[in-house]
Amino acid sequence: MAFTPLLRAVAQCDDPTFIAVLLQSLAWTVVVFVAIFVLMTWGVAHFLPHFGTWAWVAHVLGGVGAALLTLWLFLPVAVTIAAMFIERVARAVEQRFYPNLPPCLGAPLGEQIYDGLAVGLRVLLMSCLALGLSFLLPGIGALLGWAISGWAIGRGLFVAVAMRRMSRVAAQAQARRQRGAILIQGGILALAGFLPPLNLLVPVLGVAAMVHLLQDAPRRD
Repeated sequence: MAFTPLLRAVAQCDDPTFIAVLLQSLAWTVVVFVAIFVLMTWGVAHFLPHFGTWAWVAHVLGGVGAALLTLWLFLPVAVTIAAMFIERVARAVEQRFYPNLPPCLGAPLGEQIYDGLAVGLRVLLMSCLALGLSFLLPGIGALLGWAISGWAIGRGLFVAVAMRRMSRVAAQAQARRQRGAILIQGGILALAGFLPPLNLLVPVLGVAAMVHLLQDAPRRD
């Protein structure tokens, strides 16, 4: 039962809306990371142009650093981009699995956009904390970091999805009631976020899984 929301999300991967959102998310992600890579390599070339061998070493290290930064930032960026498509993905899930739901009468659109962008920032901050723990506490730090990232992703996406149908206060209260199930989904998504090419699916599957989790709540209650 704990894995049902994500399994249902995976089962809908052939949905045209899912495919379209996945391609658009991928395009935005490529744009963001190409910009990051170009800015980092340009910065190295601009500030170290006349130092012979050391400049060459700096170029190489700058390229490696840009690649590592891209991998580390993928999850926060992907989750932020997912916020742009929450409505489309959630509507597709509801049309297939919950066609009798009434129209959405949740939080104002401005609040939903703000909260969606806040999800990405929260995941970025938690990723920084997770990275620090990994260095300070080898082994156990990595596990703690994974749990922190899972919590940030799961709770952030759940609240953003729930706010389509309720106020922010109600969405946060519902997240507290379902914190265990949310942590499980978030933990899986956080792990997938570091496993190419599975990380490409995180934005779509994460939103879809949280829709199922939200709609299953009345039956569990």
